[in-house]
Amino acid sequence: MGIDYGEARIGIALSDPFGLFASPHSIIQATEPDTVIKTIRAILDEEQITKIVVGLPTDSEGRPGPQAVKVLEWARKLGETITTPIVFWDESYSSESAKELRPRKKTRQPGKRGQPVDDLAAAVILQEYLETAGGNDYEPGQPLEAFRDIP
Repeated sequence: MGIDYGEARIGIALSDPFGLFASPHSIIQATEPDTVIKTIRAILDEEQITKIVVGLPTDSEGRPGPQAVKVLEWARKLGETITTPIVFWDESYSSESAKELRPRKKTRQPGKRGQPVDDLAAAVILQEYLETAGGNDYEPGQPLEAFRDIP
């Protein structure tokens, strides 16, 4: 499962059973933290997920940026309620890449924003992770425990 965490919306993506291709799954409105976690737990159970890959915002030098603290805090809360391993993957430019993938409507109403791309951004994050892992036992992501020093 790939997750693109945002304070308003959380994008979810899933891979195929062989771990080759990521596909957008859903967008969860981030209204109540308990409801979000309950929804994610339901997806984990239903889809028999074995790992969660969370996009981590980084700065230009690859270090966790200010938004990363919020993502880590949220992932720690999620990690307290599940046994599924959580790893992080640099999400740099995932939203921009996702916007390129979303089909554009020919007509657009003035003042309206485009469709949310959170699920596509999660798929971009997960696909990059899957391609790097290459189906091997090699773990390219950074585990949640690696960020103990970040509040």
